[in-house]
Amino acid sequence: MQSGMIPILKVGGILLASIQTELNDTSAQAFQQDVLKAIERTRSRGLVIDITGLDMVDTFVARILTDSGRMAKLMGTETVLVGMRPEVAATLVRMGFSMQGVHTALNVDEGMALLATLRSSRDGE
Repeated sequence: MQSGMIPILKVGGILLASIQTELNDTSAQAFQQDVLKAIERTRSRGLVIDITGLDMVDTFVARILTDSGRMAKLMGTETVLVGMRPEVAATLVRMGFSMQGVHTALNVDEGMALLATLRSSRDGE
């Protein structure tokens, strides 16, 4: 399920994308397209984007990640962004950037648990 440089794995009904390399504008946009195509192909209801490997996130990459989550939601897929380093969180807050529309969790395990909770509350509606 990998057309770009970032692997997107299907784990149960959830897609897991682990970004282990810094993203420039081109690779961030390619990642976004790969994620949306993977959602369409697999019909996954959950997406975890792990950014543990990113030392830096600029506003463009943050916007791509947030927009990807919002686009996924329009396709019926909840997104959880995990592994944000303290420096990245501090930088985004100082720049006034919010991850509106995207859930966050500390790590992959917590992200998967959050998706399970979101799914069960959604199924119960």
